[in-house]
Amino acid sequence: MNLDISVVIPLLNEAESLPELSAWIDRVLTQHQLSYEIVYVDDGSTDNSWEVIQQLSAQNSAIKAIKFRKNYGKSAGLSVGFAAATGNVVFTMDADLQDSPDELPEMYRMVIEDDYDLVSGWKQKRFDSFIKNNTSKIYNFVTRKMSGINLNGFNCGLKAYKNTVVKNIEVYGEMHRYLPVIANNAGFSKIGQKVVKHQARKHGESKFGSARFIRGPLDLLSIMFVGRFGKRPMHLFGLWGGILFVLGFFSAIMIGVSKLYYLNILNQSAPLVTESPYFYIALTCMMMGTQLFLAGFLAELVARNNPRRNSYGIETDIGLEEDNHFKEKYT
Repeated sequence: MNLDISVVIPLLNEAESLPELSAWIDRVLTQHQLSYEIVYVDDGSTDNSWEVIQQLSAQNSAIKAIKFRKNYGKSAGLSVGFAAATGNVVFTMDADLQDSPDELPEMYRMVIEDDYDLVSGWKQKRFDSFIKNNTSKIYNFVTRKMSGINLNGFNCGLKAYKNTVVKNIEVYGEMHRYLPVIANNAGFSKIGQKVVKHQARKHGESKFGSARFIRGPLDLLSIMFVGRFGKRPMHLFGLWGGILFVLGFFSAIMIGVSKLYYLNILNQSAPLVTESPYFYIALTCMMMGTQLFLAGFLAELVARNNPRRNSYGIETDIGLEEDNHFKEKYT
């Protein structure tokens, strides 16, 4: 029988916070009579986090743990945590005590009773640095506009998912920042948010790094592209390649017609075609158009050879429960 809740917690060097966090989660969920498991993912900690987790697991059988040999990043931690989670509702939260476990019961209710696929926390009042606060606001604004998902806290670590959501999305690279976008692209479009309490860090140091200024926008562009054109890349590259090629081609024709007009109609010596800047613009457009079209063609070949090219988000079926061939091919 599935548990009510799985709490997936990736961590790096958070030994001091783990005992208090585990006790806090246990107290809240036991009080609300919710069965649970905690899945810690030690992302290559260099302190004694793993020893602390082993001690906590010996005291509480609901605590499970996975240890990486080295640091792979938060997305990797969430990916293996999602694979291990068995609860009907899967939560993610940070291990630094800045996310409050007191929010779990209400977010659980929103998923179960209000039938949300995903509920994201919104840290309306934050206790982070000025740079981190304002960077998050910019990312949230841009992501909201590009994705059309009306959330204020895309990167909030505290989120609740239906189990079926985490089993049908792929998290890799630095994509953990945009899990609502990934879920929406997979067909899980009922996404809500809840204002959650944010707390100042008690122990350790922030893992915020300057690299996210570069990775964040690139990851968002990647997700938006894959979500819209992952199965049909020719629709993007072929369209713009065709437009550029046609534009360049007709521009070249116009330059040639102009040359003939000077020579045959006006009986004047025409300037050399290569002296016109429009010749080089036309040539560049034709070359770029050809390259884009070929890029789309190659991407289409790659997509067609993808073993999961016919994998679709089938929610349910009738009369095919025992058809293993159907499930292996299409799910």
